[in-house]
Amino acid sequence: MNTIQEVAERVADNVEQVIIGKRSAVDLVLIALLCRGHVLLEDVPGVGKTVLAKSIARSIGCTFKRIQFTPDLLPSDVTGVSIFNQQTQQFEFRPGPIIAQIVLADEINRATPKTQSALLESMEERQITVDGNTYPLPEPFIVLATQNPIEYEGTFPLPEAQLDRFLLRIHLGYPDRQEEIAILESQRRQHPLENLQQVIAAEHLLELQQQVKDVYVDDLIKEYIVAITGATRQHDDVYLGASPRGSLALYRTAQAAAALQGRDYVTPDDVKRLAEPVLAHRLIINPAARIRNVQPSAVIAEILNSLPVPGSRPRRGEREAVPR
Repeated sequence: MNTIQEVAERVADNVEQVIIGKRSAVDLVLIALLCRGHVLLEDVPGVGKTVLAKSIARSIGCTFKRIQFTPDLLPSDVTGVSIFNQQTQQFEFRPGPIIAQIVLADEINRATPKTQSALLESMEERQITVDGNTYPLPEPFIVLATQNPIEYEGTFPLPEAQLDRFLLRIHLGYPDRQEEIAILESQRRQHPLENLQQVIAAEHLLELQQQVKDVYVDDLIKEYIVAITGATRQHDDVYLGASPRGSLALYRTAQAAAALQGRDYVTPDDVKRLAEPVLAHRLIINPAARIRNVQPSAVIAEILNSLPVPGSRPRRGEREAVPR
């Protein structure tokens, strides 16, 4: 697992040349990359959501496409369209911007639900279907979507089925005073993104994605993960809790988080750290709790505080140490 940790640190250090003071958010995006998952970047304008996506793509040498979502955007503008060629007398497929390794879906909640649904097949099955023909998407394939949680005029909230497709929801937040001064200094002559270099190849990332799956997860940790997601379904303030997809997402991201720390096993702290970014956006708060301004993150925190944390035990095949 040292290889994964070393590569992740190189990529994160490279991205931090552009995104200053947001190491935890960068690490979460790297976790999503290692898990082949998609990310929803939700924050106010101007904090670096788009630049973060571009920096990640440039650091790992992946093809990058940006889709600016607007109310008049059509599904064919995302997936592509078949055009009749009069010379060959055949229909030819013109691929849309979704066919790339890293796709930035900018302001995704400004598109109509019909256009938003064009992403469902690509995000889950990593393929698109146009006019009855199926086209596989390149590997790795990651969607980094952004949305502004403050401005709701002219937007279409993402349906629960689509929110569930995102592995993580990440908030960047404002930089502190010193970090903002460093941002001003870094962009005095030109944007640092222009000189950002590639750190690893996309093929290397595919190898790391396979290695992450070998991280050991004890049965007690698995029970802890299921207990957390199960508690979201029984909480009094929650109308709809996390699905089994949420349990699997928490399982995979905990493996990646352990690998980023140089460990080949998952600890309860890995699960607790990722519970909020993995599960909060999958919860639907009931109307009565919404009136009291109950937030999904608060529900997750309450569940983590109430559930017992599993202890340690030797792995199968290892003898338990006997005290002398």
